Amino acid sequence: MSEMITADLVDLDLSAETKEAAARALAERMVSQGRVTDLEGFLADVAAREAQMPTGLDGGIGIPHCRSEHVTEPTLGFGRSARGIDFGAADGPADLIFLIAAPAGADDAHLTILSSLARQLMNTEFTSALRSVKDAAAAAALIRGDEAPAAAQAPAAAETPAAVEEPATSAASSEAAGEEADGRPFRIVAVTSCPTGIAHTYMAAESLENAGREAGVELVVETQGSAGFTRLDPAVITAADAVIFAHDVPVREKDRFAGKPTVDVGVKAGINRPAELIAEVRAKAERGEVTAPASGGTPVERAGESGEGYGTKLRKWLMSGVSYMVPFVAAGGLLIALGFAIGGYKINKAPSVMDHFVWTQGDSWAALLFQIGAVSFGFLVPVLAGYIAYGMADRPGLVPGFVGGSIALTINAGFLGGLVAGLLAGGVVMAIQKIDIPQALRGIMPVVVIPLISSAVVGFLMFVVIGKPIASAQKGLTDWLNGLSGTNAILLGALLGVMMCFDLGGPVNKVAYTFATAGIAVSNPSDSAMKIMAAVMAAGMVPPLAMALATTVRGKLFTHTERENGKAAWVLGASFISEGAIPFAAADPLRVIPSSMVGGAITGALSMGFGATLRAPHGGIFVVPLIGNPFLYLIALVAGVCVTTALVVILKGMRKQSPEGSAKEAEGASVSARDSKQPVAA
Repeated sequence: MSEMITADLVDLDLSAETKEAAARALAERMVSQGRVTDLEGFLADVAAREAQMPTGLDGGIGIPHCRSEHVTEPTLGFGRSARGIDFGAADGPADLIFLIAAPAGADDAHLTILSSLARQLMNTEFTSALRSVKDAAAAAALIRGDEAPAAAQAPAAAETPAAVEEPATSAASSEAAGEEADGRPFRIVAVTSCPTGIAHTYMAAESLENAGREAGVELVVETQGSAGFTRLDPAVITAADAVIFAHDVPVREKDRFAGKPTVDVGVKAGINRPAELIAEVRAKAERGEVTAPASGGTPVERAGESGEGYGTKLRKWLMSGVSYMVPFVAAGGLLIALGFAIGGYKINKAPSVMDHFVWTQGDSWAALLFQIGAVSFGFLVPVLAGYIAYGMADRPGLVPGFVGGSIALTINAGFLGGLVAGLLAGGVVMAIQKIDIPQALRGIMPVVVIPLISSAVVGFLMFVVIGKPIASAQKGLTDWLNGLSGTNAILLGALLGVMMCFDLGGPVNKVAYTFATAGIAVSNPSDSAMKIMAAVMAAGMVPPLAMALATTVRGKLFTHTERENGKAAWVLGASFISEGAIPFAAADPLRVIPSSMVGGAITGALSMGFGATLRAPHGGIFVVPLIGNPFLYLIALVAGVCVTTALVVILKGMRKQSPEGSAKEAEGASVSARDSKQPVAA
């Protein structure tokens, strides 16, 4: 650890009163040592990690940490606060603060050293020594391991294997030592993991191992952290009597631990109350409680939070289907658009290329592109339905989902039918999975029984019960869109523009985009559907292009990191990637998002008013040759970008006029100038 911390990175009289100020004070020391290249960018990464989970620990410890592209080498900063700083720990403020900075591409050796610090923080002799150390150089030496507390130099007797495995001489002593009736120790395997995999993962492991030694049980931990993922020996897992999961990210390969008594908690519980977890899992073992041999929840549940409401889950189920559908939309739509561009608007009437294909004719190649794209588009509704069901019920939902989606196409229920079929398929599979099945039949359930029954039920419902009403609703929606003109069309364009810019690639944005692509997902889309697609793509390009323009014309209103992001936003915006504006919206949502929504509404309304059309579902300015009325389309895009840019500049300029805003802006400018070795603009 000799290269990670020096006396210059230690502040034994940290005067900060908040966790943000403490992180800034220690980070400034890292900047002065050349270990952090962009102060504001690094602090933004620290804040993002802190937002995932507070980094305060019981015992007066705060460990803000992150991986960041602005870190040049793994670095530790240490501060000691006399008054204490609130880092969110249950037992109160922290007086020992470690700022851990890891490069985005740190190697395993460095991360292993950082993890060793996390384990040391579980040693009371180590933390006591840090509280009493008199000078910065001695503190740095203590953290590096050059100097060790006297009490910590000799391992405790309980740490030796003999102390763990020594047989008891009586039933009473056997129980006290944590042994089973056959004289062997109770065996526990544990997995610890946290979002960053630098600190909490290893602190929880150390805490559990210490508590295991005190309880007289054999406890082995698998740390699924950034320093590597070494699987426990399958024989160790098989021999274990119980399992403890202390994690804040999904446990990898969780099926290995199925069928055993299990306690599943957050990583902080593993740090703060390991003895309780050991006692709890032993009690479960005594009662014979075991986990079912399942994969740990559906894809949506594995990626979400416990206790989520039905509305949140429904949104994630739908987004699961949309996310898998979008690549088919992009590939198929662009192929169809290229076919039209090369072969003209009658290319959809061309015979099959299997029957007629001439290598030297452009029309044959155009027909080939069109027909491949049409096949890709044919998967849209089945994929949407299949992966909605997958998000609800995991792999057993795929078969009935795809079947239901295909039926939706057969009965002309379209996009709406796919949504309903996916939800039906997932619901049916979830209901079947709740039935108590004899052990002998469980092996054939996912392969035979569930696909058979669920497909039959979903098919019956789609063909006989609800298919016709959905098909009628789909036809009514299509007729309504085809009849839009004048003011109604302009208002629809404005609404879609607002939706595209509201959450920049989030659920609302995806709803508008899916609505547009569903309209052109046919071989011969209506004129109204192509106008909607044009309006949606133009509006989605506005936020990143506007942020790029704003950082160019008024760079002093933005941080150094934002100006760098602005360069990338030009390309992202031009490519119709709305997410290019997310860094700006995250840093200043109250100014960026409303400004983007206004610009998006103007662009969407103008595009619809100008009658611009688009057959391609993606591509940005690179598919302008495929746009109807391209000149007016670009005018609509430029208008929205200019309006958003002007609003952002005005709103940020108003903030700068306030005394507090001016001070913060000056401070940010000074830091940026110092980092880049350039003078601050007056």
